[in-house]
Amino acid sequence: MPSTTSRRFPRTAALIGAAVLAASVTACGSSGTPSATPSGSASASASAAAGVLTVRDPWVKAADKGMTAAFATLANDGDTDVTITGVSTDASRAEIHEMAMTDGKMAMRQKQGGVVVAARSQAALEPGGDHLMLMDLTRPVRAGDQLDITLTFADGRTQTFTAVAKPFTGAQETYAPGHGASPAS
Repeated sequence: MPSTTSRRFPRTAALIGAAVLAASVTACGSSGTPSATPSGSASASASAAAGVLTVRDPWVKAADKGMTAAFATLANDGDTDVTITGVSTDASRAEIHEMAMTDGKMAMRQKQGGVVVAARSQAALEPGGDHLMLMDLTRPVRAGDQLDITLTFADGRTQTFTAVAKPFTGAQETYAPGHGASPAS
């Protein structure tokens, strides 16, 4: 696998990476792959100042309202495991989700414990697997839009990257009860 982009340009790379990550699934991906791969598939480094992770090919699924999801490949070039415990964006509330068997069916649910990216390894955020779920969108996310997404790590550090919205017709999954609904006041 080619090495990641030099960490000399973390802010620019982070913005490119986050823009790609922002094109997720209308309801979290459970099957298929994006109809179009990110147009600048060259690895985009979205390392934070401390160099927590490298974010490659981030994108989010375009959506007019409701829910969508963000995806990317996360690389940990460090010597210790990194755990992502939270996610945020100004376009919606957000959670880390997974696809899992519930009552004999694949369903999306919040991932307890977050996403661990092992040392000298990578983790995929992808349709049909772990992903960043954006719920209760505050505005439409249209193809070409760029969203800043901030990851929070178990040690308190944060890392922001930019994901680009893309159209995606796959990912027809089932949601666990209550997902996408606003909490009662």
